[in-house]
Amino acid sequence: MTGTLDLIVIGAGMAGINAAKKCSKAGWSVAIVDELPYGGTCALRGCDPKKMLRAGAEAIEAARRLEDKGITGAPQIDWPALMRHKESFTDPVPENMESGLREAGVRTLHGRARFTAEDRIGVEGHGEIGFRHALIATGAKPRPLNFPGAKKLIDSTDFLNLAELPHRIVLVGGGYISFEFAHIAARAGAEVTILDRGARQLKMFDPDLVDMLIERSRAAGIEIISEAVIERVEEAEGAHCVVYRKGDENHAIEADLLVHGAGRVPALDHLDLAAAGIETEHGGVEVTPWLQSSSNPRIFAAGDAAASGGKPLTPVAVFEGKIAASNMLTDKRTEPDYTGVPSVVFTIPELARVGLLEEEARARGEVDVSFTDTSDWFSQKRLGESHASAKVITGTDGKILGAHMFGPDYAELINVFSLAIKLGLTAAQVKSMPAAYPTGASDIGSMF
Repeated sequence: MTGTLDLIVIGAGMAGINAAKKCSKAGWSVAIVDELPYGGTCALRGCDPKKMLRAGAEAIEAARRLEDKGITGAPQIDWPALMRHKESFTDPVPENMESGLREAGVRTLHGRARFTAEDRIGVEGHGEIGFRHALIATGAKPRPLNFPGAKKLIDSTDFLNLAELPHRIVLVGGGYISFEFAHIAARAGAEVTILDRGARQLKMFDPDLVDMLIERSRAAGIEIISEAVIERVEEAEGAHCVVYRKGDENHAIEADLLVHGAGRVPALDHLDLAAAGIETEHGGVEVTPWLQSSSNPRIFAAGDAAASGGKPLTPVAVFEGKIAASNMLTDKRTEPDYTGVPSVVFTIPELARVGLLEEEARARGEVDVSFTDTSDWFSQKRLGESHASAKVITGTDGKILGAHMFGPDYAELINVFSLAIKLGLTAAQVKSMPAAYPTGASDIGSMF
């Protein structure tokens, strides 16, 4: 490749793909490069395949909840068949993504990339490429673990590609990945344990609802051990033995499979950022509020690779990628608006959040907190669900500041509160919505 590109995008996930298409359609010469198949974590190694597998777990759970309520028999998950169901979605993604980019006029490159100068990058198999702008959208990778035997743990990508599901599984860490995988594996018949070094799991979510999720998880057969510091992993007669410390005592647990669920960090190590004078902060590219590198103005970053104010969520990566592209195209300083971005832990049932936590809202001033146990409401009764609650936080002006929900289909319902927060709606305005009945949304008015 000769000449200088207007833009090279490093990382073919949602942030990079959207930015590349936007700039190419505006007339820029654009290339995108990734050493992995095109599509990124969400489509290939995260959100989407996880939810494809969750469909099987949901079916099992739905049948179990309705035992003695009209449903008979004991359904089971055929793991290889469920995996083929997942692959029916993921397998076509890379070619579809790449074809869409080519149709948009973007040159697609494969190989590892690294900066060689402030305005040049080397791409494996393609030599050095000059650029006017570069967008770093390389996503995240599992956080390094430093205890002996840590290499025996598989990561989330490996779990989502398991040909067979082992019987005894230990997940390390108390965040999204561990809880979501635990709920899938437990419904598939595995014995599942979560080991978390912290005293509290899922710290970004409402603690009252997390307590309810933990109770529900244990009812599903998942063991959760908090304040467990792993000392080492040993081999034990064809299995793994995890030795961990809890308080002043050492304990051991055997497992057939160990899964890394202890968080992720920006995937930047391979880029040689120093060669381009790119500074980092909190592990990500140090950026201005408008996503431009603070040390090299040619460079922008978006998604998990950027040390921005956005949460590590796919929708955030998408709109950061689009805003970074707009700022490069127009030489403006538009800042992303992170108001009303929801997040969900796709356990069964799911835990959802948007806006401020109760403690964050109270720190800002007087608020009204409405906590409602919805376990005995019709929406749960018809499904046989035993655990559900909602917490809605409003300010003195009636505007919704935060919503926190745990229950079936609440991942969909949280979007109503997301829109309300985004538009600055009051509780009275939301309650005035005439919802179809009986639906989950028809419950909203009773949650305030």
